[in-house]
Amino acid sequence: QYGNLVTWLLIIVLSSYAAWTGWRNYQNSQSTQASQLYDELQKSIIAKDNVKVQRAANDLIEKFTRTAYAPMAALSAAKSAFDSSDLKTAKSQLHWVIEHSSVDEYKALARLRLAGIALDEKAYDEGLSLLVGEFSAEFAGNVLDRKGDLYLAQNKIAEARTAYQSALEKIKDKNPG
Repeated sequence: QYGNLVTWLLIIVLSSYAAWTGWRNYQNSQSTQASQLYDELQKSIIAKDNVKVQRAANDLIEKFTRTAYAPMAALSAAKSAFDSSDLKTAKSQLHWVIEHSSVDEYKALARLRLAGIALDEKAYDEGLSLLVGEFSAEFAGNVLDRKGDLYLAQNKIAEARTAYQSALEKIKDKNPG
């Protein structure tokens, strides 16, 4: 009497299980491939081969955007590009992190680094605009310190002093003792 119903329920349950298992295997495969590519990127960083670093980072960003490795690769590639005096590429990688990362700490780090590049390029207002908005408490001292640097470069001594003093207070609060 319930043969058809039981058969269809069994088919639905088994199909769902197969789909779930397939999805998990796909995710594990993606994560493994991204990990291997990230290892290559790290080896290229150690070898100071910026071309290979950028290639590996771009591959990670294009193929594995949704993994945690993509924003980490972009941050590493930005550092490598900066060390190689390729500011355009460094800025591009940092902007990608800000726009695509789901991790607020990565976004904050990218904004701080971009503000540092803006300081080097004497684009002080751009640097200050990057430091507006919410930052987690762990970055508060660094943000205020960078603001102080930007104000000092603009010869705004009073604002710089205030930012540096606030940065020291935040750092003392973070590291008591």
